[in-house]
Amino acid sequence: MEKEYKILLTEDDENLGMLLREYLVAKGYDTDLMLDGEAGYDAFMSNKYDVCIFDVMMPKKDGFTLAKEIRMVNTEVPIIFLTAKSMKEDVFHGFKIGADDYLTKPFSMEELLFRVEAILRRTKGNVAQQDVFQIGRLVFDTQKQQLIDGEEVTKLTTKESELLKLLCNNANRVLERNFALKTIWVDDNYFNARSMDVYITKLRKHLRPDPSVEILNVHGKGYKLVM
Repeated sequence: MEKEYKILLTEDDENLGMLLREYLVAKGYDTDLMLDGEAGYDAFMSNKYDVCIFDVMMPKKDGFTLAKEIRMVNTEVPIIFLTAKSMKEDVFHGFKIGADDYLTKPFSMEELLFRVEAILRRTKGNVAQQDVFQIGRLVFDTQKQQLIDGEEVTKLTTKESELLKLLCNNANRVLERNFALKTIWVDDNYFNARSMDVYITKLRKHLRPDPSVEILNVHGKGYKLVM
């Protein structure tokens, strides 16, 4: 990413907030997490942000109130609402007070990223993403979902491609198991966890042609793509 964009994330669920912040930081976005509306307002007044992501139901100051107050001092900054509410009235109210987008929980982190990037493309110009990764002697094309070894091409499934891209974005670092599950499968339940284990086994088989590349199990934490 040529420019590091700055995001204000205000979410009172600390676990979800930390997960979203870590994900956005891993994607190259400088992200500040605030746990209530008042802290979110203070942060906004003290810094310059390219995108704001506000939970609607928050203590001290809800997301709608926060957005109204911010719109009084800045009419341009894009605002995305996160909420468990799905009633049309809430959606209409959010857009009426100046929201640019609206995500209803539960949502995948990939979907949030796509919404952020779409807004930035509209407001700031193109947002660069890495589409091709070099994995040892192998080339991974995320757009075509292909793993290329010389003239041999392996077509990956969507889940294989998403998981391998996440591993590549965290190459030589631990990819936490729950983080990967929440990002790709949305829910980290037992059945999705078993499903991810199957996909890790498939990816190991695909990467086998280059012995210098390995997906390690990190006990109690997750996986590490070592190159």
